[in-house]
Amino acid sequence: MCKSTSGRTAFFENPITFAGAKLNPENRWIKMSNLIPWNLFEEKYQEQFQSKNTENLAKIVRMGMGSYLIKEKLRLSDEETIEHIQENPYLQWFIGMSEFNDKAPLDVSTIKWFRHRLTLEMIADVNAYLNEDKRRDGNEG
Repeated sequence: MCKSTSGRTAFFENPITFAGAKLNPENRWIKMSNLIPWNLFEEKYQEQFQSKNTENLAKIVRMGMGSYLIKEKLRLSDEETIEHIQENPYLQWFIGMSEFNDKAPLDVSTIKWFRHRLTLEMIADVNAYLNEDKRRDGNEG
């Protein structure tokens, strides 16, 4: 079973509510986070666990999917991804943290665990949302 973030999405719609740093709503990571239907992907992610009898709660999909997107977009290793997230309030916002924390929010094993549970369909769907926005803005390429 996964931990649901239902009812908390309004918090993530306004970067000014991010405690510990004043974030610019025009930042690329905030703009990208607004393009992704996080709740939809959380539901798809949870489907993997509903058919299995497990008592472990998974972290929210935004942290896993967000970390994966950061890693791929910046072409980082797992270790570098963690360092970047630890140092950057915009990346912490992107993965769904409610406030800046200078401690690593996850470790290499957690990133690998998430990555192995993200389906190709989920990754393709996120890319489609992001690419649709590029096509709409005429920024394809």
